[in-house]
Amino acid sequence: MKLSVTAAPHIRDGDNVRSIMFDVLIALSPAVIAATYFFGWRALILSIVSIFIAEGIELFIMKVLRKQKDFKPDFSASVTGLLLALNVNVGLPIWVLVVGLIAALTLGKHVYGGIGKNPFNPALVGRVFLLISFPSLMTTWWAPRYWNLDTLTTATPLAVVKEQGFGALNVGYLDLFLGNIGGCMGEVSALALLIGFAYLVMRRRIKLLIPISYIGTVLLISSIFWMIDVERYGTPLFHILAGGLMLGALFMATDMVTSPITPKGQMIFGVGCGVITMMIRYFGGYPEGVSFSILIMNSVVPLIDMYTKPRIFGKHVVGKG
Repeated sequence: MKLSVTAAPHIRDGDNVRSIMFDVLIALSPAVIAATYFFGWRALILSIVSIFIAEGIELFIMKVLRKQKDFKPDFSASVTGLLLALNVNVGLPIWVLVVGLIAALTLGKHVYGGIGKNPFNPALVGRVFLLISFPSLMTTWWAPRYWNLDTLTTATPLAVVKEQGFGALNVGYLDLFLGNIGGCMGEVSALALLIGFAYLVMRRRIKLLIPISYIGTVLLISSIFWMIDVERYGTPLFHILAGGLMLGALFMATDMVTSPITPKGQMIFGVGCGVITMMIRYFGGYPEGVSFSILIMNSVVPLIDMYTKPRIFGKHVVGKG
């Protein structure tokens, strides 16, 4: 009997970066369909254009700047492009979106060495870069079902509650759940995001502890504040459905590269995101806090992983036997 000795890994499967990213694109397609329905064909065009431009930028970086002539696209840039498109309003000029894509793929990804080495979610880096650089363009929202983008704008439900209190809100929970509200293209329909999330769960592409702990923390904190002042603070269900919480918790905080690898670390990460999100919503200068909370927690992931790594089996600890 002959034994073949080879280098690790010894257990292999058919998964690769390309197949994982393709599943994420499929999971985000319901959100694109919902955005197209509520905001018109420009939402679909913006999404497709963002994907192709992102792939073009990455191809230029890899082939020209990093001199990797054998580079083959793995769809990770497409995911970044689509996520950034879903994080902006439907009326954003394409040239501004291109600036955001450049920032996302350079400052958020390739400056650290490319996929697998970036500490921050690239799409969120692009979104925050645009929010700081073009605040007026990034916070002008168009109402759904009205596709004349030059005439009708609206405030997001979170902005209304932030400025006037929950009592001034005239949007129902069904509208929040389906997406019949103003806001970013991909954050308005919780239903569409949940459909895509269910697909990722079925494909085992998602870390369930992060969205559960993230949304659970938001539920707990918003319940406490709501009981303190019903008229001022939104209900727990409102804070879960409104803004970018669902998009952030289900698709961005769960990024494999920028989130913890241990179960305990994933819970800490989700709780941290939830706490920071609600503190920004209640006391910060922005009505929304999802993007900032995830990026802040991204920065401490190495520490979380270091302090939550499991003990090596059989390792002797001084003072404990």
